[in-house]
Amino acid sequence: MTDIPPEFYGWWRIIDTGTWVNDYLDDLGPAMLSLTGSDDRLRMHYLLARVKARVVGDEVVFVWMGAWEYDQMSGSGSAKLDSDGRLRGEIEIENGDESTFLAERSQEPDQPIEDPPSYHDKWRRW
Repeated sequence: MTDIPPEFYGWWRIIDTGTWVNDYLDDLGPAMLSLTGSDDRLRMHYLLARVKARVVGDEVVFVWMGAWEYDQMSGSGSAKLDSDGRLRGEIEIENGDESTFLAERSQEPDQPIEDPPSYHDKWRRW
């Protein structure tokens, strides 16, 4: 279990990305990032991922592994608290795109964020 300080601890609602179209942020449910130090998750667009986060100096840094639809991918990110209490950061896809993001403090979603699907799950749907 990672110690996440209170200023970062909890659930964050992603409300904006600098590169990716915001119209589809919530296609799998509210776009969220959890920073609790235990079974953390990321959900946005068609990405479901598990997150490992730690605090370095005045920012939180994280790595994630998951799937965009059924394509396995991973990446990293970092974020700082803005003076207005929102989280501003970057999310990067390994060997792919990167984008800034803006998130506001939120409550844990009513429905848990699902595990990322495996490539084999793609063929089990039929």
